[in-house]
Amino acid sequence: MGKKKKQQVSEDVWGQGAGAIGGLAVVFGVLAAVKDRLGLSWPATVLLTVGVLVALGYGAWQLRSRLVRLLTGDAQPAAALKQKAPAPAAGLDGEQASADMLPAHPELTAALRTAGVIGSEQVVRADQVRIEPVQTGEVYDFLVPKGRTYEDVEKRLNNVAGMFGVTRLHMTLERSRDNERRVKLLKLHEPPFTRPFPAPTRQEIKTFAGVPLGHDVTGQLAGVPTFDKASLLVAGMTQMGKTTLVNGLITCLLIAYGEFELYLLDGKFCGLTRFEPIATRYESSDDPAVFWDMVRELNRRSDQRYAEIMDAIRNRRTPPEFKPVIFIVDEAADFFASGASNEEKDQAKEIAKDTRQLVSKSLESGISTVLMTQRPSVNAIPVEVRDQFLYRMCLYVASAGTAKVSLGDTYFETVAPINPALLDPDIKGQAVLFVNGRSRLIRGFNFDDKFIWDVVDEKLTHHVENLPEETPLRQAIDLMQSKGVDFMTTPDMAPALGILEDDPAKRGKKLNEFLGGPPTCKNSQGRGYRLDDLIAFARSGR
Repeated sequence: MGKKKKQQVSEDVWGQGAGAIGGLAVVFGVLAAVKDRLGLSWPATVLLTVGVLVALGYGAWQLRSRLVRLLTGDAQPAAALKQKAPAPAAGLDGEQASADMLPAHPELTAALRTAGVIGSEQVVRADQVRIEPVQTGEVYDFLVPKGRTYEDVEKRLNNVAGMFGVTRLHMTLERSRDNERRVKLLKLHEPPFTRPFPAPTRQEIKTFAGVPLGHDVTGQLAGVPTFDKASLLVAGMTQMGKTTLVNGLITCLLIAYGEFELYLLDGKFCGLTRFEPIATRYESSDDPAVFWDMVRELNRRSDQRYAEIMDAIRNRRTPPEFKPVIFIVDEAADFFASGASNEEKDQAKEIAKDTRQLVSKSLESGISTVLMTQRPSVNAIPVEVRDQFLYRMCLYVASAGTAKVSLGDTYFETVAPINPALLDPDIKGQAVLFVNGRSRLIRGFNFDDKFIWDVVDEKLTHHVENLPEETPLRQAIDLMQSKGVDFMTTPDMAPALGILEDDPAKRGKKLNEFLGGPPTCKNSQGRGYRLDDLIAFARSGR
């Protein structure tokens, strides 16, 4: 077999060689004929022959291509086949091309893949990412791949923060209202509130859409939309800045909230004293009986307002508009504590019942409540009271369990929750503000005392100027202001207002009836009236 195969190969080689020699002889003969016919030199004859053969070959190829297109029904010119498709328009609001046709954003793709937000085969497209600098960091505005939503990012926000080399408090997530896949991710350059922001001006407070409570992590004002039909619970451990925060809240209310009545119960005895002159009622006490008395007074006012609303509806009139009332209590937990006796326990139950009614049922009548406590434990404020608050704020606490007491049992199931236990306790006034299902990290304002006093004095002057003229109360107020005193005894005030009764008891009774029944006060000078009490009584309209 081997000899036969070698012999066959040898014969093939000799046959191909003989054919090649014959072919050369034919080609040489053709060239010689052309040369003799045209009278050309040998080089010109060779070039002419090659050119003719190439032209004939190209013509045959063109003819074959046209026949193929005609038979397959594709009459599109070859030039058109070479044209590129129009480039897709870049943007965040639509799908333009498949992911394998456009480059991926390397930073976000790697971070989200490793954090487990997207699959290993998925990418965040570079044309669907915008990065904008802000005062304290950068905002990543992007679309997650199809099949993923903002919830995938929110659930693993801790992991995402770790991939960026920062903590959870450095990251803030905001979802889009028009696309479930769109995410806005704020990454801070440094821990939040490392550098304090300057206190806002009056103009900034007035132009804010709502009531500002503090700065957010970018330095913008943050707060609540209104205190109409809403109440606020503020909790946090001691010395975390609650009182400073609420002082800022009251200052902003005085500047931007319009006309309202302020009821203050100062459980710290001096935390809210700055606002005593403009309060309708101010008490400095840790006695539960004082708190209960104020709660019942406001419940009575609420019942009276509801009666007026019902009467208007029955008689087909427009319901009356009431001046808002805001009741602010510092150290509220002290007023719900019960003693060992049955009587004290019964009183604690009644206080909780009346407070729940105030918080839950007085909102429609324009009475709102702000409770602050430095003991956010399970039993500090009764559950039936805590559950009624629409707005919640929690400063630094020791554990997530304690945070639930302030923010709600289901708080950590909400969108992008922030654990208050992660806050820096050395930065006073930091708090998680939970409003309408959304969490926000803020730091309360720390206004200068002079700024607060100026606001209070301005409001007090405005209140006096708007009191009805030619009334006994206005006469008494003008009398005290003209003499520059904050307190005047009954024997001094009565003759000045035309009451000349000699008997002290009758004189005091007639003066009080003449003024309309404002509260009296007794000090080392004797029994009489405080200027602030008369102004507050006049404003309350009682």
